[in-house]
Order: sequence, then C-alpha cells, then structure tokens
Amino acid sequence: MKMKQVLSILVRNQPGVLMRVAGLFSRRGFNIDSLAVGITEKPAFSRMTVGLYGNEATVEQVKKQLEKLAEVEEVRLLPAEAMVSRGMALVKVDAGEKRMEILKLAEIFRASVLDVGTKTLVFEITGADDKIRAFAEAL
Repeated sequence: MKMKQVLSILVRNQPGVLMRVAGLFSRRGFNIDSLAVGITEKPAFSRMTVGLYGNEATVEQVKKQLEKLAEVEEVRLLPAEAMVSRGMALVKVDAGEKRMEILKLAEIFRASVLDVGTKTLVFEITGADDKIRAFAEAL
C-alpha cells in the first residue's frame, strides 16, 4: 500500500548536491512529493527533507540508492508519530467583483493576504494538505 513517507537526508553542503539527489529520484522513476533543504548546526552539512509516496519496499530502495551517493552522510525514514508535517501554498486569485466574498473565505481558512492588486489578491495558506486543497477548491 502506498503511503506518504518522509526521508531526512544529511548531505555535504556542496554545489550540485540537490541536483544529484533529485537526479537519482528521476532516474529511478520516483516522484518527489515535497522537498525542503536547510542548513544544520554544522555549516559543512545541509539537511534535505523529502516527501514521497511509496510502499516500504520502494522507500527502502530509495534509501539504499541515496546512501550510495558520495555526498550523502545519512538517510533516515521519519516515523509518522515523530514528525509534524504542514503544507504551504501561495494562491493568486482574480478577485473581480467578488473581492469581499473572497476575503471572507480567506478569513475562514485563516489564509493571510500577501498582496492586494487592482484586480487580484494573493494569499498564503499553511496547514494540512486537505485544508489547502479545500481552500483552493472553494476559491
């Protein structure tokens, strides 16, 4: 059964590492669902957090392939109970005459207004994927 899995990958902080890791996923036919990269307490290393959908065998295969890359120091599968996952989306809407209605809808979903144009509104929304999807569908 395919389910959302999250890998934490500790890599050497070098140019081209992101491309090599993403390339590995691409060559093996694995899809990256989400990706975040940030520095660690040690400037020589960065942490990549990669979300993907797959069964245990698929994720284990990805993990083994990643561990073969020279720049990769450690790969860990994060258990669901040990992490917090939030999505973020930026949504640009052609508001037209429904500007006030859209602003009220954004308030219900707790979306922040980032930009107000003459015809458009830009919102930032964070939370569970279902919440973000529901907001986009409601718009």
